[in-house]
Amino acid sequence: MAGPLFVLAAAVLWGLIGVQSAELLDAGLSPYEIAFWRAMIAAALFAGLASVTGGLRLPRGRDIPMLGGFALVGVTLFYTAYTLAVQSGGVSLAAILLYTAPAIVAVLAHFALGERLTLVKVGLVGLTLVGVVLVSLSGGGGVRVSVASVGWGLASAFGYSTYYLIGKWALRRWTAPAMYAVVLPVGGLALLPWVTFADKGFREWLLIGSLAVLSTFLAYALYAAGLARMQASRAVVVATIEPVVAALTGAVVLGERLGPWAIVGGGCVIAAAAAAGGSGRRRRSGRLAAAGSAGGEH
Repeated sequence: MAGPLFVLAAAVLWGLIGVQSAELLDAGLSPYEIAFWRAMIAAALFAGLASVTGGLRLPRGRDIPMLGGFALVGVTLFYTAYTLAVQSGGVSLAAILLYTAPAIVAVLAHFALGERLTLVKVGLVGLTLVGVVLVSLSGGGGVRVSVASVGWGLASAFGYSTYYLIGKWALRRWTAPAMYAVVLPVGGLALLPWVTFADKGFREWLLIGSLAVLSTFLAYALYAAGLARMQASRAVVVATIEPVVAALTGAVVLGERLGPWAIVGGGCVIAAAAAAGGSGRRRRSGRLAAAGSAGGEH
């Protein structure tokens, strides 16, 4: 029973990222600064954990370009794009679009890794696309559908997809804390040319700390602990509670309301993501476990 509870707790913490980001945006921080502090503070925590467990090391050889690419896409792009999606479209829309990542993985894995694109995968990709169209045509109160909001939401999903595509390879060679101790600071420092540091008070630092410590470092650790106690395919399904939490907190804290068709579309996206985790249970368990240990959602 502990495994599902750990994963559920991680998904709830991830579901709070949108509201935390929205509050920081309202306080005058840019999406780039928010992503920077999130990456750098979590990196310091992972470096400390890796040091304690004896896994801290520098990349060598072919690890350098792979982890460098992972840092730029999985951290620099992913963290920034998700915050920009929240800024331009709202928390609910950003969270729903993020869960198009499994469909992106299915397509990219076919071309990049030679994985077979089965009829089931094609159907799930199609269901995801239907969901995106419905969400994009609907919107709702406080939910702003535009080319920018949909574009940034899909860009964040693409960034997240690297946790599946590269995570499998990276975790054969690195522990999760050691890997994050490398990719997070590289991804964070890559944002510096775009970062303008705003004045921050206690509340802003508290929100930054919550985002980095609870919804990044602790959430990753809880998800990894959950995966150690349950099948990866089940963990992926449990984690789909995240966009629901995001939508609920967006409604309560920010007054967002998804329109009827947006709710149907969001349901399609979440159902496709859950089905992607549950299908091919035995064959794909190892791949999803690697992806989940690399961060699962965020």
